[in-house]
Amino acid sequence: MLWQAIGAVRDLGRLHDIASVLIRYGFGDVVRRIGMAGALERAGRALHWHEPEELARLEPPARMRRALEDLGPSFVKLGQILATRVDLFPAEWIAEFGKLQDGAPAVPFAELLPQLTEDLGEPPEAVFAHLEPQALAAASLAQVHRARLADGTAVILKVRRPGIRPVVEADLRLLARLAEIVEAEAPELRRYRPREVVRQFTLSLRRELDFSAEGRSAERIAANFAAHPEIVVPRIHWQWTGERLNVQDYIEGIPGRDLAAVAAAGLDRRLLARRGAQAVLKMMLEDGFFHADPHPGNVFYLPDNRIAFIDFGMVGRLSEERRYQLALLLHGLVSHDAEKVAEVLLDWSGGAEVDSETLQPEIDAFVDQYHGVPLKNLDLGAMLSDLVAILREHGLALPPDLALLIRAFIALEGMGRQLDPDFDMAGEAASFLEQVLLAHAAPDALVRRGWRSLGNALALLTGLPQDLRQLLRAARRGKLHVEVDILPLKRFGERLDRAASRLAISIVTAALIIGSAIVMTVEREPALPGLPSFGLLGFIAAVIGGLWVLLSIWRGDKG
Repeated sequence: MLWQAIGAVRDLGRLHDIASVLIRYGFGDVVRRIGMAGALERAGRALHWHEPEELARLEPPARMRRALEDLGPSFVKLGQILATRVDLFPAEWIAEFGKLQDGAPAVPFAELLPQLTEDLGEPPEAVFAHLEPQALAAASLAQVHRARLADGTAVILKVRRPGIRPVVEADLRLLARLAEIVEAEAPELRRYRPREVVRQFTLSLRRELDFSAEGRSAERIAANFAAHPEIVVPRIHWQWTGERLNVQDYIEGIPGRDLAAVAAAGLDRRLLARRGAQAVLKMMLEDGFFHADPHPGNVFYLPDNRIAFIDFGMVGRLSEERRYQLALLLHGLVSHDAEKVAEVLLDWSGGAEVDSETLQPEIDAFVDQYHGVPLKNLDLGAMLSDLVAILREHGLALPPDLALLIRAFIALEGMGRQLDPDFDMAGEAASFLEQVLLAHAAPDALVRRGWRSLGNALALLTGLPQDLRQLLRAARRGKLHVEVDILPLKRFGERLDRAASRLAISIVTAALIIGSAIVMTVEREPALPGLPSFGLLGFIAAVIGGLWVLLSIWRGDKG
């Protein structure tokens, strides 16, 4: 099956690399199950199934993380996306995926220069008063160089690695094919929704490759904080920013990881924690457009207790309805309303089969354990993690936008508690939750939703006669078809078809043996090494047919 799925020979070498790395890290069974081994062996590519003793001692999450690192930039990015799917993977897997570092050796500046000159429209020295050829930082998709404009403004240049897009697109193509095969051939892995994960990853990675999209995201968030001078977003210099180059102000401050420097600078750690939390909660619950990766590496602390956010390559979006659902969920958690929590989770299940009779008691017990706990002592991040674990046990997955948000929420609370051990995330969130709930019930919001529903209903009614007319016309012409696709029956038919082919070959082989034996008795025909030639050729054909049947049976058993 995989062999037919590979439409381009150009991907075969990359497929061999992927299979070899998976085998090296002890995932050979996965390679066999999805047909990668058979496809590559038929292509004449040998796979080495030896598993080093050192790797065999690693736990599966650590082995998978090491494998993703060896597979290169696209797969490191995939691991970082998987680190956001707390609804699909247990804590030990999320922890390993979180260790994936997006680092890579810097490309020599001389190799960047032609592309940089093309994107700027003129040589860099004509634009910048100073440009450092030594990279400030380097990652799998881009690297950063410091520079200074003619007016003295300090900026950074985020330059995309030359030739990286074709490599990424090849990996995305293979990942999409592999996800389809995994869902079809490995039923126990379907609960991880590989096709949906790859689809989300593809959208995210393609957005990251477009640096102008990152610039637009930064400007949108900056506009939302125009009335908040304590929050800083780097200014984008659009005259030089495009798909492969992003020029923005250089932020000089204390990195979020350097808490000792925060104390040495005399900054108020408690105020920083509050401002950071309020900023991200505003993005999530008020604006519906948020920084989806607010880890300490993307946050800087500035004088006067200001906070700067950088790197808007990964952003999340929340519709008004989704924000309302999230507010209901969090409000239900802090107010110990188990029925409200269960209702929201069932809405998020998206029509998946859920045993509500077992889910509801689990949520009741979960919420009840926090009864009587003071608001400031609630660890909302831990509560959300435990709640998502319940979903995972029931085979439910969150929509991708919510998976991003919950991961960002957990990271935000962790940062807040690092700055201030008494940080009260639930208290900070309470006012935002109330605003969302009140805004949802406001008269203008009710009128807006009513008009929208009325418009949808009218559109449906006015379009109904035309739809019925087309349906009846198709029925009169005999072009109305009803298709019923039963997957187990389809697989049974495929197996029956293979069995019939083997039986036909077996009958032909038996006939060749009998016919050749009769021909062997004819004395006048030409002879080869003392045996009748036609009879000998018949026996050889019978042997080949028999071997083919045995090989096909063996392949069927392995699959």
